[in-house]
This record gives sequence, structure tokens and C-alpha cells, in this order.
Amino acid sequence: MKEINHQNLKITKPVKLESLPTSLDTQAGKKEIEKELRETRKNLADWQDKLYAHNKYSVLVCLQGMDTSGKDSLIREVFKGFNSRGVVVHSFKTPTSKELKHDFLWRHYCALPERGKFGVFNRTHYENVLVTKVHPEYILNERLPGVNSVFDIDSDFWEERYEAIRNFEKHIAQNGTIIFKFFLNISKEEQRQRLLRRLRKPDKNWKFSPGDLEERKLWNKYRDCYEEAINKTSAEKAPWYVIPADSKPTARYLVAKIMLDRLQKYKDVQEPSLPPEILKNLEDYRKQLEKE
Repeated sequence: MKEINHQNLKITKPVKLESLPTSLDTQAGKKEIEKELRETRKNLADWQDKLYAHNKYSVLVCLQGMDTSGKDSLIREVFKGFNSRGVVVHSFKTPTSKELKHDFLWRHYCALPERGKFGVFNRTHYENVLVTKVHPEYILNERLPGVNSVFDIDSDFWEERYEAIRNFEKHIAQNGTIIFKFFLNISKEEQRQRLLRRLRKPDKNWKFSPGDLEERKLWNKYRDCYEEAINKTSAEKAPWYVIPADSKPTARYLVAKIMLDRLQKYKDVQEPSLPPEILKNLEDYRKQLEKE
């Protein structure tokens, strides 16, 4: 399998999404990629066990992408080897009436992972500068002071939201949350094929909504909103990675590999040592149990 420099997928300067690849030649077949993923996710799961015992950091994994980009299956395949106590997945849908009574980041603060755990946001706080920017009328549901119509939502409004998101991520990073942000970058043609599969396969029909076709018409608007959000919020402690995602196996492997390589740099994450008074008596404890 071709060695991939995933630093090339990390956003460190402004980019144009339309110029970034949606596919990647790994010089490997599906079976080889899946084998690499199995090994990588096992190592990730082992690292998570140490994280849980160490209990000083948490990990937040943010997944964004166009409809059909493969977020759900990626979560299933990348985290399937984890101890269930060590990872919590949140899928953020339309805000509830209770959530709308708070600021737009409130429900995301509430869902942050505890120390020692992974949290996965399937769609994230970035929906507040994506879908709401494409459909600004949704902002009116937040009942914000000074925002009485979509004409009150100007460029300054969005800049304040980007700043709020940067501050949110800076704050949680300073308090021990390791942040990964992945944009699953698929082509418009690949989305068309995936939508067609949902229609052709009876067991996939439930995933399809006529609204998917209406949103697809807004492809360029969504791409522009993603591009601006990524460019304005990719930071050293909270970097964006744009993942070529036309191939689901490749995208899953890349996400897992990026996480593992970066997390293994945290050399202080180790299982705690037993107190000396317990450590010196381990043999006695073993003998006690064997005599029962």
C-alpha cells in the first residue's frame, strides 16, 4: 500500500475545495485497505484504554460532509473495536425547543466527552454556519436580539459566529480536549450514485428523502459555506482535515490513521502505576486467590 502523507490533508492555509481531490490512489485493493484499517483501529482502541486509565485528556472527533458522504458507516467501522464505555456518539439534528432557548453552542457543550473518553459529533457545531447560512431563515428560530428578519443577518453576524466557534474550540483544547475535524470530501457525481443506490436497493430506501434532491440543487452554496468555515476555523489545536471520500474504505482508513498518528505523540498518556505498597504485594494477592 502506498504510504500517504496525511499532513497534505491538513488545512494550514486557505484552500479552494473544488481544487482538492475527492479520491486518492493508494495503490491498494479494498481488502488490503480494510486490513490496514483493522490494524489501525485495534491500535486506536488500545490507545483509548490508556486514555481512559490516564483520565486527563478527552478526544473530540467532528465529522462533516455533504449528504451521503459516509459519516455513519465511517463511525461504525472506525470505532467498532472500542470499549463501549470509551466512546459516545452524538448526532445533531434540528435543534429542539429547549435547545433553541440557549445559545447555539450550548447543546454542543453539553455533549462534550468526559476526560478519558472519545466523543464523536456526527454533524457538529459547524451546522450553525453551514445549513443556517444556506437557509438563513432558520436563524429566526433562535429569537436573537436585533435579528427580526433575514435582512438583519449580515457578514458581521457570521464573523461573530466563526469567532465564537474558534473561542469554543480554543477553550476546550486548553482544558485537555484533543480535537479532530474531518470534512469528507465527495464529488457531486459520487453523491448522485449513492442517492441512486438508495433508490435501487429496497433495504436502503428508508435513507432517502425527496428533500435530498432539493438540497443537492444547493451543492455550490454548501461547498462555498464549507470552504469559508474550514478556512476561518482551522487552527493548530483544532485542525481541519479534508478527506478524499469517494472511496469509503479509503476515507475510513485515512481518518483512523490520522487520529492514531497524532494521538501517539501524547507520550504522557500511560496507565497509572500502582502504589508501591500494593505493587510489592502482588504475588501475595495472587497466591490468596489461587488458594480459594
